[in-house]
Amino acid sequence: MRPNDGTLAIGELAERTGASVRSLRHYEQRGLLAAERTAAGHRRFPEETVETVRRIRMFLDGGLPLSIVAMIIPCFTAQGAGLDACVAGYLRDRLDTVEARIDALDQQRRTLRSLRRLALT
Repeated sequence: MRPNDGTLAIGELAERTGASVRSLRHYEQRGLLAAERTAAGHRRFPEETVETVRRIRMFLDGGLPLSIVAMIIPCFTAQGAGLDACVAGYLRDRLDTVEARIDALDQQRRTLRSLRRLALT
């Protein structure tokens, strides 16, 4: 029987967010999510946790380590639509690093293409 109190079991949260149950437990263990426990010890997450998990996954998809994600999550503005300026510098630096890696990979690709042409002649 499911409580009708506006909370989600971990399986429901996983289904709604696409995150695995294992990942959700890990996020909780790292302090990114908070769950209440039922008398039977089952986790119950508030409805707003769905959006928090989506944000966590977005940052992870952007290549940010979980330790940084933990610092950024509280920087969402009260309405949740934007990020506080507190993370702008970090995100700018991270983007610069990624773009530099892409440039280096592009150069490697050009070099390898040149070498392949030499090998084919």
